[in-house]
Amino acid sequence: MHTHPHTTLITPDAPVATATHGGRAKCLQRLVRLNLPVPTTVALSFSAVHKIAAGEMPDIPRIVECFAPGTLLCVRPSSEDPDWGGPGAILNVGMNDARFAQLSESMGVEAASALYLRFVQAYALHVARLDADLFEDIEDDGAKGLAAALALYEDEAEEPFPQDPAEQLGGVLRSMARAWSGTTARLLRQAKGAPTDAGLGLVVQEMIPGLGKGECGSGVLQLVDQTTGLPQITGRYLSQSQGRDALGAGAAALYLEKDARGPSLEELAPEAFADLTRYAAQMRRKLREEMQVEFVVQNGALHILDGVKLPRSARATVRIAVRLAEDGIISQEDAVMRVEPNMLNELLHRQIAPNARRDVLGTGIAASPGAATGRIVFNSAQAQASASRGEPCVLVRRETSPEDIRGMHAAVAVLTERGGMTSHAAVIGRGLGLPCIVGASSMQFDARKEQIRAEDGRVLSSGDIVTVDGTSGQVLAGEPEMLEAAQDDAFQTLMTWADNARDIGIRANADTPADAQTARNFNAQGIGLCRTEHMFFEPGRLTVMREMIFAETSSGRAAVLERLLPMQREDFVQLFRIMEGQPVCIRLFDPPLHEFLPTSRSGQRELAEALNLPVSDVTRRVEEMAEYNPMLGLRGVRLGVTVPEIYDMQARAIFEATLEASRDGEPVVPEIMIPLVSARREVELVKSRVDAVAAAVRSEKGRNFDYRLGVMVETPRAALRANEIASQVAFLSFGTNDLTQMTYGLSRDDAGRFMSTYVQKGVFREDPFHVLDVDGVGELLRLGVERGRAAKPDVILSICGEHGGNPESIAFCREVGFDYVSCSPFRVPVARLTAAQLAIAHKIGVDGT
Repeated sequence: MHTHPHTTLITPDAPVATATHGGRAKCLQRLVRLNLPVPTTVALSFSAVHKIAAGEMPDIPRIVECFAPGTLLCVRPSSEDPDWGGPGAILNVGMNDARFAQLSESMGVEAASALYLRFVQAYALHVARLDADLFEDIEDDGAKGLAAALALYEDEAEEPFPQDPAEQLGGVLRSMARAWSGTTARLLRQAKGAPTDAGLGLVVQEMIPGLGKGECGSGVLQLVDQTTGLPQITGRYLSQSQGRDALGAGAAALYLEKDARGPSLEELAPEAFADLTRYAAQMRRKLREEMQVEFVVQNGALHILDGVKLPRSARATVRIAVRLAEDGIISQEDAVMRVEPNMLNELLHRQIAPNARRDVLGTGIAASPGAATGRIVFNSAQAQASASRGEPCVLVRRETSPEDIRGMHAAVAVLTERGGMTSHAAVIGRGLGLPCIVGASSMQFDARKEQIRAEDGRVLSSGDIVTVDGTSGQVLAGEPEMLEAAQDDAFQTLMTWADNARDIGIRANADTPADAQTARNFNAQGIGLCRTEHMFFEPGRLTVMREMIFAETSSGRAAVLERLLPMQREDFVQLFRIMEGQPVCIRLFDPPLHEFLPTSRSGQRELAEALNLPVSDVTRRVEEMAEYNPMLGLRGVRLGVTVPEIYDMQARAIFEATLEASRDGEPVVPEIMIPLVSARREVELVKSRVDAVAAAVRSEKGRNFDYRLGVMVETPRAALRANEIASQVAFLSFGTNDLTQMTYGLSRDDAGRFMSTYVQKGVFREDPFHVLDVDGVGELLRLGVERGRAAKPDVILSICGEHGGNPESIAFCREVGFDYVSCSPFRVPVARLTAAQLAIAHKIGVDGT
């Protein structure tokens, strides 16, 4: 046995660990422990490889002594995590003139020449650092090509090709160690999440020639399909029988199972095939993972070279984890931990097929995942016309506003020039499950000419077909091949297990019955934010809202709003019925009123005609209502205090809908949320009117009902004074979109223009509208939680900004003590899985189980 502190012959009890020798070395030891036919292998530790890179070589002759004389060797990387990569394997180490002569007799000159030639080329490129172009002119891969390569090596390296196997092995080890420590390799692995000082191990393994009189060949096998995760023996096998090229240049591709295209491994070597499938099943059971087995058949006998975790799609990842748990190989909690939450986006939305050709027109911020193809349209009217013709369309805008809602509903995807992760288009896109790219500033938008100029100068016009990939942020020309969404039984099973494990509630932000149905389908535990303003932009309602704005008196406004009451009531009845007694949190009207007024001269003329008013009156009213900074102006609770008729009408609609929906279903307890609060007195004023409306409805209908009143904490002052505010309400829901805007003094709609520069320069670690700023905004949240709970221990606390679906933000909310998070409907499964993993990880940390 050969064991040295840093070079170890792999045996069942050798001191080999993933943390010191890497994943490949540890996996090979596990295969040896399973008594699988693994060729002799020596593992070099991270420390040994680090020393080799610094010029301190191990005892190479002692390594060579572990193998039979004349054995060809291969050297492969063994990093701690296989995803971190490593230098490519180098095969046939030990090939020299003497071994060539022996192999020429046993396998023929041409096959032995090809073997030797490949090693000469690999050694020249990686060890001697010769130019790869030198060998491009060598077309013959037989004896002539080999002679030319050896002569070329001697000429360029100014020395003959090394013949000593120990010298060859030392050179290969040195080149691979130095490749790992190079700047490019370090940057590449850091991009994949590896620490700067990540170590590399190397494994030196005996090569099985795969040559002889019986069936010989090499291949890989797995027990499941990599795309679907369904049980199916797949792989590839190259047979070298009947003296064909051992390296595959002229080898026939043969199949693992019976196939019309040629004999299978099962037919050629039935015993080897039976052993192979048995070993693969044993590896699955003992290594608790679906593995890809690399193997060689020599004279009908099987040798296992390696076992790696099977590369797989998101769909297969879920199914494999669930099947392993159902077969009792891993626990349900382990299955939940094995699926990366953001991976679920690939299952919930159509995606561009991995092998599809991508003709990229431009890139932007990937704001809402999924992919869709359609014809370009430049406004909502065109989008609705396109939808009525049954033609898929992509809505292209410089930026979207509430008026574009109908167009977004009609489109299959949205593309905007401006905006960031929490701009209007991004938020609504995620809510609707629409693929969306925002901030595509690398492309030039010309709304007047209805054209887009791509990065490469191509001009696209209305009607041209494009594909929006909201997962990657790429805008593509044409119609690439797609993969359909897949919420199969394995997905549903995994989510049930996740719900059993998590300890924080997950609700959805839903503004429409369609949103609410999506939330229900994804098992959200209620609606955490229903924004009512979108309900007022329907054409029939928009006119009424405008009439209300022009009404001169309180009674006049109330009379006009009475026409909206039945529409609002019906909206809420639908939401309550869909949610079947689960909580629905309705935010009272929030936007400034000027958003409902037309800004163009033609729009103002049309409004004047509709209201039978002079155009000058309409223009004057629009000018009167204009604000320098409308997002910090007369909106939210400030409207509720100064124009109370809107909130009165909404409260009545909510209470009447509560009674109607409760008549034939679960009793409904609505939650009414007051937006943009910054002072206790604002809450008292609105609360008194809402309570008065509730009393009036109870009296008129002769029936009782319950409701909860709460506040949306969006201003820093509300967070700081949460103790005063909490005493007045049943819940505090932190609106992290606006709270982030006001904490940073930064418009989320404009931040996209410079955010990438700020992140690149390290001003912000991440876009704070995408990943919650746990230091600054997080401190306000902590203070709000502490002060709110101190004043009212049973106050319900939540966040309802877009951060609610972000895994890092959910971790913070759970730690701080929020009762639930609320996010876009299509983010609900991601949030449910994230919350479960956090709870399981916490349990493991506490229990050590």
